[in-house]
Amino acid sequence: MFSKSNLLATLVGAIVMFFLGYLIWGIATVDFFEQHTVVNVMKEVPNMSLIALANLIAVFALSTLYSKWARGHHSAGQGFQFGVWIGIFIGLGMGLLNYATANFMDMTGHIVEAIIDIVFFGIIGAVISLVYQKTATKE
Repeated sequence: MFSKSNLLATLVGAIVMFFLGYLIWGIATVDFFEQHTVVNVMKEVPNMSLIALANLIAVFALSTLYSKWARGHHSAGQGFQFGVWIGIFIGLGMGLLNYATANFMDMTGHIVEAIIDIVFFGIIGAVISLVYQKTATKE
């Protein structure tokens, strides 16, 4: 769990998650999601330190799960596939659950969020797998 590969994948993945997430949700899609928000619960100024910590914890969990899932065979494609499944779980599974139980966004917002989540986590999975590929001990 605390292998060199896992810790490096966690660090690199968390950095990518933080900056890519900011580019996607903090810059590129802000106007779109404002149009599809039903009830705005966002803070005016987000706590960036907690966002960074959350990313670190999330990527540690993803990296640990990936190491079990990959079974020593690492490639960007396999990592992307792993991330896509995480994105499906979060974007579609949890997104539709949120739509069914809360008034944050309309259906269009949730569908777009699901698509973004699938691609976003696919990229994070690919990054994690590439770090494993470069640092894992050869069997």
